Amino acid sequence: MATTAEAPGIDETRPIVSAGEGLPAAEVEKRVRLGLTNAVKEHSSRSYSSIIRANVFTRFNAILGVLLVVILVFGSPKDALFGMVLVVNSLVGIVQEVRAKWTLDRLTLLNVPRVRVVRDGTVSEVPVGDIVLDDVVEVGTGDQLAADGEILTSDALELDESLLTGESVPVVKEPGAVVMSGSFVVAGLGRFRATAVGADAYARRLASEAKKFQLAQSDLRDGINTLLRAITWIMIPAGLLLLVAQLKAYGSFADSVPGTVAGLVGMVPEGLVLLTSIAFAVSVIVLGRRNVLVQELPAVEGLAKTDVICLDKTGTLTEGELVFSRLEPVGREVGVAEVLGAFGADPASSSSTQAAIAEAFPPPPDYDVDARVPFSSQRKWSAQSYREKGTWVLGAPEVLLERIGGSGLASQVTAMAEEGWRVLLLAESNMPLSGEDLPEHLDPRALLLFEEKIRPDAAETLSYFKTQGVGIKVISGDNPATVGTVAGRTGVPDVGEPVDARTLPEDASELAGVMEARTVFGRVKPDQKQAMVQALQSKGHTVAMTGDGVNDVLALKKADIGVAMGSGSPAARGVAQLVLLDGRFATLPGVVAEGRRVIANMERVANLFLTKTVYATLLSIGIGLAGWAFILLPRQLTLVSALTIGVPGFVLSFAPSKERYRPGFLKRVLAFTIPAGLIAAAAAFTAGALTHIYPWVHLDESRTCATVVLCIVGLWVLGRLARPLNWWKALLVITMSLGLVLALAVPFAREFFALDLPPWQVGLETLAIAGAAVVALEFIWRMTGWIERARHKNT
Repeated sequence: MATTAEAPGIDETRPIVSAGEGLPAAEVEKRVRLGLTNAVKEHSSRSYSSIIRANVFTRFNAILGVLLVVILVFGSPKDALFGMVLVVNSLVGIVQEVRAKWTLDRLTLLNVPRVRVVRDGTVSEVPVGDIVLDDVVEVGTGDQLAADGEILTSDALELDESLLTGESVPVVKEPGAVVMSGSFVVAGLGRFRATAVGADAYARRLASEAKKFQLAQSDLRDGINTLLRAITWIMIPAGLLLLVAQLKAYGSFADSVPGTVAGLVGMVPEGLVLLTSIAFAVSVIVLGRRNVLVQELPAVEGLAKTDVICLDKTGTLTEGELVFSRLEPVGREVGVAEVLGAFGADPASSSSTQAAIAEAFPPPPDYDVDARVPFSSQRKWSAQSYREKGTWVLGAPEVLLERIGGSGLASQVTAMAEEGWRVLLLAESNMPLSGEDLPEHLDPRALLLFEEKIRPDAAETLSYFKTQGVGIKVISGDNPATVGTVAGRTGVPDVGEPVDARTLPEDASELAGVMEARTVFGRVKPDQKQAMVQALQSKGHTVAMTGDGVNDVLALKKADIGVAMGSGSPAARGVAQLVLLDGRFATLPGVVAEGRRVIANMERVANLFLTKTVYATLLSIGIGLAGWAFILLPRQLTLVSALTIGVPGFVLSFAPSKERYRPGFLKRVLAFTIPAGLIAAAAAFTAGALTHIYPWVHLDESRTCATVVLCIVGLWVLGRLARPLNWWKALLVITMSLGLVLALAVPFAREFFALDLPPWQVGLETLAIAGAAVVALEFIWRMTGWIERARHKNT
């Protein structure tokens, strides 16, 4: 529907629009009415219906919903209290994710790319979704093509199609060439006619889902899902065993329901998935307030796991705006200012350096360009030929000096670079330009010195990463000496001797060795940045890459986490998972801290919920084998869950945390929850056995004893997970403990939760059982800590 060949109501025999005039307004309106626009149903966040489905229609909600119906039909409504918790959990999850949706949608509007279109002979900017079929679109350096098309004009236009083809060598595009959406301009200027827009554009067909909001894959979510699948399979035989035992104990199905439901409800970690989703959603809101757009949700977790961050000097360590300082003549000065004015006015090149030159040197009136090679990060130079004024080249001194040779400029350039200056060399040649080859016989004419202002917050930001154990690599296209000086001034640790990327080995394993050993790299080409990220990943590192230019796109895409500056090129913002909309490098520590907070807190919450799952499962199996009535009612288990898991888990999931990321989430959770759940189950089983040991202890009294024991053990586990304790964590534990006291002391609460206080002697035995469980827990934890310290010391 959105291609020229298939467009309904569009005359295929009409004259092709001209590059200078574009579509008339009437034709644009016609295409909009026919739906032939670049707009697609692609959202930065999930729909409201999707959020509701994700929070309501889950595997465990279905299980708990069935159990709720069963208990309402055959049991007491008081034992259906877990149903209210189920509803509240779902509502809280929906509210938090809707808030996250609003935040994402608002920030996405700020990041919507705009394109330049030619209509009625006038160039104007429109949102990318407003492109219509046959629009004439103008593109320049840093722009990403938003539609498929045919080139109409080309002024040394070069496209990088690596995001589509994997080939990183830029391709020169002449009039008549076909171009695909998803490519980006690395040099030159041009216009193309949009021949496929919207869902029919090539890049959209390849990855129409790529930018959608997702609660998608992450190590944290994968680990939790693995546990949940295992729990689901365990519940089936354990539940059947428990049901048989209850039928044996009571003799009727109706009387067997409360005990069976209690055991099954206890096995379900009903709030674990919810709190994980809420934690991620709240992170989106928190980061949104800091002007950070999360384009892929797992990026919050991913940045927390980062142990190496690759930084581009310009725009990250420095503010990105170059200021021309001075010109150092090294040859004949005649015509130098005019030539620089012509370079500054070149529409086919676009960079901060060119902008600084344009501001310092006005364009000359009589310099007609016969041929040009626009600047690209791959070449490191640009060139122009003028009628009767020769050929001039402007670029990196290290590259141009290879053709000049023996000029004695190398040491002068190095000295300037070591002072922190960005240096360019202007040279003249009597040879005409031939394609994209550097002209022979270059004669140096002048050195241009530019000043970059170091970000005032760079040193503090780098210091944070150093204290957090994150390695720093500075990767720049500038002179290695300049990069090294700036890195040293900003506090990059272990700067050492800067590396000229032109000397880097091509072998992947050798490159990985250099990347491990060195810190600062200069004269890096875009494809080398990508290779350097891959080399670090091959050594097991989780790599984050920051950048703002078209030369950073490949590395941003390859990195585990790509972070783009909001002021950067559309191509860089388009492939990054995180966009710092205000362009402040100092925002990154907050993003890392937020990710680490989420992971650390989710591990605590998982330990709480899964400890309950372990002891409920073991109790169900043990009681099923013993053939007893279940030692807890559903309402009593709801009380235990609320005091030791639900409320404190919710609070702890939002707690601040500076704990570093450690791999092995699943292993650590199992190592904590299995011993803790085993001890809790043994203690509760012993308390429940009192009615079988002492004939005068009624079932209701032994159930009260088991409830108290599980609450005490659960509160001790909570206290352990809340360590190191501060005032509010201590207050949380005390408040939950008071909740237990009130449940036992207030007559209404005692009646509602069926808490029948046993004789004082049995009460003392109950406290002794709980105390023994606490001692066993502390012994296990201390032994585990001792083993971990010994293992760490040995390694």
